[in-house]
Amino acid sequence: MFFQLKELFELLTSIMSARIEGNRTSLLDAVAGAMEGRNPQSAPSEGVEEILKIQRAMAFVEEHASDGPLTHLFIRELHRMVVDGLRREGDRTPGAYRVGEVTIGQAEHRPPFPSDVLSDMTKLLDFANEEVEPHKQLLQSAIVHHRFLWIHPFGNGNGRVARLLTYAMLIRQGFVSTTSYRAVNPTAVFGADRTGYYDNLARADRLDDNGLIAWCTNVLNGLNADLERLRSLRDHAFVTDELLRPAIDRLHDAGRITKRERDALRIVAAKTTVRAGDLEPAFPGTPANRSHAIRRLLDQGLLTHADGPRSYRLVFAPSDLTVHLIHQLDRMGFLPTILRDNIA
Repeated sequence: MFFQLKELFELLTSIMSARIEGNRTSLLDAVAGAMEGRNPQSAPSEGVEEILKIQRAMAFVEEHASDGPLTHLFIRELHRMVVDGLRREGDRTPGAYRVGEVTIGQAEHRPPFPSDVLSDMTKLLDFANEEVEPHKQLLQSAIVHHRFLWIHPFGNGNGRVARLLTYAMLIRQGFVSTTSYRAVNPTAVFGADRTGYYDNLARADRLDDNGLIAWCTNVLNGLNADLERLRSLRDHAFVTDELLRPAIDRLHDAGRITKRERDALRIVAAKTTVRAGDLEPAFPGTPANRSHAIRRLLDQGLLTHADGPRSYRLVFAPSDLTVHLIHQLDRMGFLPTILRDNIA
């Protein structure tokens, strides 16, 4: 169940990070694009491709964040992954620090000269790699996030890389488990109040104590609220009754699955992993008929094989169920404002 929630929140986090930068791809289009993105022959829109690139970069962070100290190479690779091949949100030099001056839209702060970027980033990485007492680690992450954006080391894509860097630090500090869903999600914090995010960054740009304290307080309060909101998702019964069953029912009401398929998905939701025999109440009759019904759910992308070819689990994301899960998360108060659009 945790791994399924993890896949769902990976997609939501990627959409949030892109929307903070102005990407207005709808949730429906993002989910459909993510499903198509699994097909090498497909060519998603640029908005969807930006989201998929963030997803791939997040997977890269999870794989390599704990390999050793954070390095220039790691930061530049994140940048290459999120901007390469994009037009509107791309960069002419993917994976390279900027060689020209830049401005930040609607901000008074002017980032350092290009000649200072390498030196400033070296100091930032030295600070990010320092071992600090546990009660100071989240402060360290918040400060690194701001100072990275203050330096603005790339021509474009700085916000996306900053959020990935913060995620990497939280993994390294033990605040995020890469073996379950994202219980601590910095992008959810920043996406919950986009205006507040930018306003507090601007206050911190003065580099005085008051501005930095306000910024850090905003980040820590947001992380705490996110953790409290998601804590209930560790309860299997809560997830099944309050999230999965209503979403499955909405999928049926939308005419995307039959009543028997709805009943089968309910069984899978309750048991997490099932074998064909477990679905007999929903698909009575011969084993051959049951296998045919299960094959239809596999072909629809609603089920996938679990521990072997004869065991099955739900697919939370991306699938036809995803939008209904997102809608239910919204009804439960779990959806950051930046993700809300016409998904009813």
